[in-house]
Amino acid sequence: MARNIQVEPLRTVHIEEQAVELVERKGLGHPDSIADGISESVSRGLCRMYLDEFGRILHHNTDETEVVGGASEPKFGGGKVTQPIYILLVGRATTEVDGQKLPFRQVAIDAAKSYVKSVCAHLDVDRQVEFDCRIGSGSIDLRGVFEQKEVLANDTSFGVGFAPLSDTERLVLESERFLTTRLKKKLPALGEDVKVMGFRSGESIRLTVAAALVDSEIANPKEYQAVCEEIHDKLADQAAKLTNRAVEINVNTADDPELGRYYLTVTGLSMEAGDDGSVGRGNRANGLITPCRPMSLEASAGKNPVNHVGKIYNLLGNLIAQDIVKESGGNVKEVHVRILSQIGKPVDQPQVASLQLLPAAGVKLPQVRKVAEDVAQGWFDRIDTIPQRLLTDRLTVF
Repeated sequence: MARNIQVEPLRTVHIEEQAVELVERKGLGHPDSIADGISESVSRGLCRMYLDEFGRILHHNTDETEVVGGASEPKFGGGKVTQPIYILLVGRATTEVDGQKLPFRQVAIDAAKSYVKSVCAHLDVDRQVEFDCRIGSGSIDLRGVFEQKEVLANDTSFGVGFAPLSDTERLVLESERFLTTRLKKKLPALGEDVKVMGFRSGESIRLTVAAALVDSEIANPKEYQAVCEEIHDKLADQAAKLTNRAVEINVNTADDPELGRYYLTVTGLSMEAGDDGSVGRGNRANGLITPCRPMSLEASAGKNPVNHVGKIYNLLGNLIAQDIVKESGGNVKEVHVRILSQIGKPVDQPQVASLQLLPAAGVKLPQVRKVAEDVAQGWFDRIDTIPQRLLTDRLTVF
């Protein structure tokens, strides 16, 4: 099947050779990440309901979740949440099929609660969070849906991707994952709201880490300082495994012990005290915020995985870029991918799939052109595997 796949040189200085690089990751407990995670979980819950009932995923978009921060009074030894966090579920779903009404609101609320419970260990979801589902309804004639032979793009939109990750990008990504999925298990005082900002200047990297700490696990300022030092030391050990560059790590730099100011929380989450969150304001589809690389502003979380190109093409862009680097056997140093759809046209027939390649030293573009084209063709041939990859957690969107 002929597709408009265009390969051209990437005319830039390789990311590792640029003087300055900035990279950010908002952790799983950050309000923006919570909004992303809820939206994606609601979408997946609806997908499973549709698959169970009708054997296919029906139209929905749940990518407008809002997190409104509550209020709290943290203190060493344990404080309290004084006003619950408010979470608003917004979007559209297929709620009725051939006259059959579907329990979409309950599915959405259940999925949202389950996700928050899975991420936030110190949050009492039933008492400290208020959920409100305002997802709009729609009905369809299922016969018409099944008669549609091709999956058509729901929008004229683009997705981007790049590969491979730089030292700094990999360090930032893995540092947050280390803190919230591994160290957290051994250090109960570490909350889930973690943000890691990476700044590389030449051959030196500085990580600025904001880590919400849980007040009930810390008796006094001395213990608080000890926890911060442990975060620093464990993270330094982890960083040494990921890069040969010098890494400086700063933890909770806004603290001021003389003023009694600490990043202390009741739940390990800043959203307990007025910090709000929205879908699409955080990590891109590859899990990072990378101002030195191509990025799309599209929110991927919560969009349906069948024909919403704002989601599919951002995922596909990264998959294509990663496989081009892998399949080239070291002959490609950097890849940028840009994919543009046209509303109403098949999702596997983009207006253009632009592949920009930076060949390794001594390698000419014609030597790697066919590898890149074949990788892109292969992914468009199996674009229909994206939904299943998402539903089985083989792909993440933030």
